[in-house]
Amino acid sequence: MQFRFRSVWAGAAAAVLAVGVLTVGALTVGVAVAQQKTIAIGTGGTGGVYYPMGGGLAAVLSKAIPGMQATAEVTGGSVDNLKLIGSGQSEVGFSMVDAALDAYKGEDKFRGGKVEVRTLLVLYPNRMHVVTIEGTGIETMADLKGKRVSTGSPGSATEVMAFRVIEAAGLDKDKDLKRERLGVAESVNAIKDRKIDAFFWVGGLPTAAVTDLGATPGVKIKMVDHADTVDKMNAKHGPLYAADTIKAGTYPGQDKDNKITVVWNVLVTNDKMSDQMAYDIVKAIFDKKDELVAVHKEAASIDYKNQLKANSSTPWHPGALKYFAEKGVQM
Repeated sequence: MQFRFRSVWAGAAAAVLAVGVLTVGALTVGVAVAQQKTIAIGTGGTGGVYYPMGGGLAAVLSKAIPGMQATAEVTGGSVDNLKLIGSGQSEVGFSMVDAALDAYKGEDKFRGGKVEVRTLLVLYPNRMHVVTIEGTGIETMADLKGKRVSTGSPGSATEVMAFRVIEAAGLDKDKDLKRERLGVAESVNAIKDRKIDAFFWVGGLPTAAVTDLGATPGVKIKMVDHADTVDKMNAKHGPLYAADTIKAGTYPGQDKDNKITVVWNVLVTNDKMSDQMAYDIVKAIFDKKDELVAVHKEAASIDYKNQLKANSSTPWHPGALKYFAEKGVQM
């Protein structure tokens, strides 16, 4: 994918020369055109939450910020988004805080490729789903041993977190599992076709692809508890994770609460973004929050009370901090 930040100074100059009149009005128009920006937003796969929310975000930014044209791009998820931001191919991206920290420190999937990540705002908590169906014989994490399991698509934060959950559960991802690397939509299709026995997915509630699985005739969805892995994960990787519950009935056929692990999502950029643009993006999101909630209800978690420095693993962008300071947010 090649996404480029574009300025149209050349177009503005050509317009002025064609008219041949250097009036104040013409210069004003020229400057306005020159400040137009096209930005790419790295989201995720079409079956998750990042992509529809990213589409809503692109619409909000394009409408609320004069001269901006934002587009949402399908990607492999957090890891891809962070690499795109690091290379300058995307200006904004969705990420989980664990992947963002790895990128900032140049660890794990970012060895040799440290990214100067800057947080714009905290979004919503991502819930780890460990999904199977009736008939696989899987009731607990230990039952995954010897099974065909998808741990998420390459370049995704699902894969990063899945590996950590698997390790904390006492399993070896390479020796104990017959591992596939599929996105959530592909995982759902594979489990329907009995090509895999279970899959990992970390995302918001509800995730459309998991809803589709639960609603499939002849399929009984089952969710595997794994909240007891939190302490081991935090001991090794830092205080990034927490225990939570996916309530019964969240998905069709889900008849009991599912005890899970969660991690925060953040909207990120790099250190090259101007303070003014960062400020404008954060302001537009809070001003137009209702429009984002209409796209996906997880946007309701975008709240001042969640904008805590402890909820982000990477430095905050100065433009974002300026906005929150003006609003009196205690971070």
